[in-house]
Amino acid sequence: MKKFAVIDIGSNSVRLMLVADGKVLYKRLQTTRLGEGLASSSFLMEQAIERTAIAVADFYYSAIDERAESVFAFATAAVRSAQNRDVFLERVKTLCGLDVEVISGEEEAEIGIGGALGGADGGVIDIGGASTEVVVKENGALIYKKSVNIGVVRLKDACGRNKEKLYERAYLETERFGQVPNAEMYAIGGTATTIAAWVLNLREYDSEKVTGAVVSLEQIQALVDEICALTVEEIAAKPCVSAGRADVLAGGVILLHVLMQMLGLKRIIVSDRDNLEGYAIRKGLL
Repeated sequence: MKKFAVIDIGSNSVRLMLVADGKVLYKRLQTTRLGEGLASSSFLMEQAIERTAIAVADFYYSAIDERAESVFAFATAAVRSAQNRDVFLERVKTLCGLDVEVISGEEEAEIGIGGALGGADGGVIDIGGASTEVVVKENGALIYKKSVNIGVVRLKDACGRNKEKLYERAYLETERFGQVPNAEMYAIGGTATTIAAWVLNLREYDSEKVTGAVVSLEQIQALVDEICALTVEEIAAKPCVSAGRADVLAGGVILLHVLMQMLGLKRIIVSDRDNLEGYAIRKGLL
């Protein structure tokens, strides 16, 4: 059995996916909030660098213990937008010897739709910690792809959990997507999968139930009202909310609500398959 691992270094979380003989065995997650403070600074914070680099190293050695032949790692918006990204990359290299590939926003969009849809047509919304990607495929070709530097960590840092401010910032930033072609839209990333698990009232997270879940615009609107009325502690107590997601979930669901309105969507389809799978496909692991 040939095993490989892929590590996704995001702005809110670090994730590990273990692959064996072309199949995903499992995914694991640590919330480290690498993108903390990027709403007001172009530098990664020292503490965020350290806790994230340690998480990457932990996942690397875990994969090696699982007899992974190779470990691949890629970093997204927090790293690519930071002026001191080399400090982070060197810290990871020092801790575990891993070379991290920093991908562009367009590459992130491409691997996201590749993971979610494979070769099928459609569109993908990927709300991350420091950026959001929208991408559309038609007749097998990408006809639209754009990454905008807005995500749940940036929203939380800039607006806290203030509903009015979150909507104002979300409307302002999403205008930068411009005219997006019509398509059946899928949503990937931690915000989308948490929303699906919440709407499905799951007692524990189940990727098979989340993938393919349909969430309507009306359900998103109701969820905005529900989440904004709860404290962070009450949100964190929900069984479907992972550690480190509670304080950024209000911004995430508001951003998705605004995007659905902007795109004229009555519903979105959620997928647990995302840029981890997309990166693995690009590397020939899946």
